[in-house]
Amino acid sequence: MTTNGEAMSGTETRTDQAATQKRSLPPLMQLSDAAAERLRALYEGGEKGKLLRIAVGAKGCSGMSYEMEWVEQQGPTDERVTDKGVSVLIDRKATLFLIGTIMDYRTDKFSSGFVFENPNEKGRCGCGESFYV
Repeated sequence: MTTNGEAMSGTETRTDQAATQKRSLPPLMQLSDAAAERLRALYEGGEKGKLLRIAVGAKGCSGMSYEMEWVEQQGPTDERVTDKGVSVLIDRKATLFLIGTIMDYRTDKFSSGFVFENPNEKGRCGCGESFYV
């Protein structure tokens, strides 16, 4: 094999820059500004010293639902996602369902809470409690 017209010795290897460059992966999950602000307030207030853990469980008429719980520490299979200076934990079993998701915090006339804008969702049940992929 030759490079630039010169023969390569048997001990040399040719590196192809395109082959060694890694493709950047999409973030597992991102936080909107409103979600980051709300989580920051919760972490500094009543949930001080805890982390929010997000999972996907079997529930509802569409089959899957988002589950959130406060935990004292990261579990051995949890993945930590940090965005806008705020961290959340993602259950390893939920990662494939959450790739590319944006977690938002919305307040409207009668309710407020975290919502998920998940590009993997194919549909939701009528009541909005569950989804399917």
